[in-house]
Amino acid sequence: MSKEIDNYIQKQPSPQKEICRELRALVVKVFPGVKEEMKWGVPTFADGKFYLVALKEHVNMGFSSEGLSREEIALFDGGGKTMKHIQIVGLEDIDKKRITKLLNLVYNKK
Repeated sequence: MSKEIDNYIQKQPSPQKEICRELRALVVKVFPGVKEEMKWGVPTFADGKFYLVALKEHVNMGFSSEGLSREEIALFDGGGKTMKHIQIVGLEDIDKKRITKLLNLVYNKK
């Protein structure tokens, strides 16, 4: 696990800190040995296919939209051309089953 990502998460206020920890743990559980690195100033995973960003009121978990169909892209929020996200306000908003499906969907696209 990346020390830089540890430091990023540790510096966040609650509940963003706890949300980031949970989401990171989920990514690592779904993809053991996944490459973690700081990129664009935020934690990224799997060569930038996923990212976490702690914002003032919530955490965004971002996903590459490369190779996704229009229907698959509709599962996410955001107006980016190459990245989409889901927004998580509290720990209770972490739907592990849904997030695991989204992680696998994006990871398996070329």
